[in-house]
Amino acid sequence: MIYVILGVAIVLGAVGYGVSLLRGRGRTLERQAPPARPGLPAEDLDRRPPTAGTDTVEAPEAPGAPGAPAEVEQPTAPTAPEPTLERPESARGRLQRLRARLARSNSSIGQGLLALLSRGKLDEQAWEEVEDTLISSDLGVEATMELVDSLRTRVKVDGTTDEATVRAWLREDLLALVQPDMDRRIASSRVGDRPAVILVVGVNGTGKTTTVGKLARVLVAEDREVLLGAADTFRAAAADQLETWGARVGVATVRSDKDNADPAAVAFDAVKAGIDEEVDVVIIDTAGRLHNKVGLMDELGKVKRVIEKQSEIDEVLLVLDATTGQNGLQQAKVFSEAVDVTGIVLTKLDGTAKGGIVVAVQRQLGVPVKLVGLGEGPDDLAPFDPEAFVDAIVM
Repeated sequence: MIYVILGVAIVLGAVGYGVSLLRGRGRTLERQAPPARPGLPAEDLDRRPPTAGTDTVEAPEAPGAPGAPAEVEQPTAPTAPEPTLERPESARGRLQRLRARLARSNSSIGQGLLALLSRGKLDEQAWEEVEDTLISSDLGVEATMELVDSLRTRVKVDGTTDEATVRAWLREDLLALVQPDMDRRIASSRVGDRPAVILVVGVNGTGKTTTVGKLARVLVAEDREVLLGAADTFRAAAADQLETWGARVGVATVRSDKDNADPAAVAFDAVKAGIDEEVDVVIIDTAGRLHNKVGLMDELGKVKRVIEKQSEIDEVLLVLDATTGQNGLQQAKVFSEAVDVTGIVLTKLDGTAKGGIVVAVQRQLGVPVKLVGLGEGPDDLAPFDPEAFVDAIVM
């Protein structure tokens, strides 16, 4: 029995010793470093992957920069596409393309006159009606008398009131009144080592700033490099409006970042920028002002003098509303005295029968109508073409 007990004890002891050896080997295996991962540098051999439950993940080091975290590439935000610049069509011949609209606006002149002159018998009452029609179209009393006298003589000598013949006479006499030989070119090319300078003036509500934007489009269509000057510093939205017009065709605008800035200073800066950047033409927009406000007209004279300290002004365009009639003529006279107007822009000629203002204003100032506004579209500003204008009236 004793031998049996001793045998069991020896067996249990051997088993316990074997278990202890196995446990010791397991602890030794846990302390050994994991084998190196293929492709990692030697210094990464002591790094272990993070254990489950940890909150931070250590980024691998950038190759060639031991100890520094690798630069993580951030996703790039999509860039907005550059705005597509508008490319206006050439303004040449634009008045002919808009003849239908112009003809509708002047129908009371042409159709009314032709109806009167071709009805067969022309007595004194009929001629008085012809005079009234012409005067109501803002042709002016003097020009009306000239036209009527010429037509009466032609009818008396020829002895006919045939419509085709009368139409030809009317066209010839109206064209003479419109004075097709006047120089209607707009200064738009560099003069020596400086750009041409255009100053745009007018009363409130004539569409002056819009006209400046449309004129920029006309010149861009002729491959001119243009710079705009926002010297209308009284109307808060004027500079923004002008800048928007210019941006559409890639034209920059010089403006002040201050409210109620000195308009003469802005105009001066615009011309200086135009000289420095070697553009072809600088167009200066000015604030609308009533012609009977002496202080405002004096300020306009100051703008002109300040510009002339560094450059001549090649063009002064007066913007007139074609619907204002005789009041527009008075405005034109005062502005011309203040800043030596060289050309007229007639806006709102569409939708009005006041086409005679073209003749009246040219006679009043002795300067030509150079541009006419025929609608609200961005390209509805057209160089004035006397023959197309008269044809639209009588054809």
